[in-house]
Amino acid sequence: MSTPQPPTPQAAPAWQAAPGSAYPSYTSPIPVVRAHLGHAIASEWTKLRSVRSTMWTLGVFVLLVVGIGLLTGFIVSASTSDMSGENALSLGFFGLLLGSMCIITLGVLTTASDYGTGMVRTTMVACPSRGRVLAAKAVVFFLVAFVVTLVSTVFVAMVDVALLSEAREPSGGEWLKATFGVSLYIALLGLLSLAAGSVIRHSAGAITLMIGLVLAPLVIALFMFSESLVDLREALFEYSIPNQLSVFYSSSLTETGPSGWEPLWIALGVTAVVFAGAFALLEKRDV
Repeated sequence: MSTPQPPTPQAAPAWQAAPGSAYPSYTSPIPVVRAHLGHAIASEWTKLRSVRSTMWTLGVFVLLVVGIGLLTGFIVSASTSDMSGENALSLGFFGLLLGSMCIITLGVLTTASDYGTGMVRTTMVACPSRGRVLAAKAVVFFLVAFVVTLVSTVFVAMVDVALLSEAREPSGGEWLKATFGVSLYIALLGLLSLAAGSVIRHSAGAITLMIGLVLAPLVIALFMFSESLVDLREALFEYSIPNQLSVFYSSSLTETGPSGWEPLWIALGVTAVVFAGAFALLEKRDV
């Protein structure tokens, strides 16, 4: 009877190192690159355009700005009043004032909704640099809000000027303020809302705060009948957001207060201060 032979040792697979030897290094086929702001911007752009609320909010904004602006132009053109000294560009103010509520809402949702859904944890894991995330959100939102507002206001302005052919011809400066200038102002107002959403971290609370900031000063001033409150009433009128918005259409609600491009610098300063606070709190808080 033959003695059984021991099994012949098999050669180790190529990926497995022989006993006593060092393991072979592994090279990933995925290229490793250093993350930068551009990657965060691409991520936030994908997030913003893939959410239904963005399309709905911007759609309502365009509907309000264009719809009310053109409706006002048609009504005024059908009237028999003399328009020879009027500025046709000012008719776009009414739709833009209501439409600004949509930009405020979208700005708040851009940051605050991440905390409501818990998406902020995934975002911070993918990009641990919190300041970079907030900066990317700001860049993407500002560009979207500015472009959509600019296209809408230019279209309304061109149609209203064509409808009111008997009105005076707007100057180049008036065209620039009523289209480019007011679009910058609305985009900054949206950025302020974005920063407020990052600070408060609650969508309903931040939206309520921002809408109150837009409407409350004007509403409060309307009911200040006491003579001792005249100065305060005038200040509320002059620096209310609706009045600053009307300055871009050369139709200020008051004879004093901000004029020219001053509302834009005021909005820029306030937004910068709130953003500085949002950056500071973002670094100190837990997600």
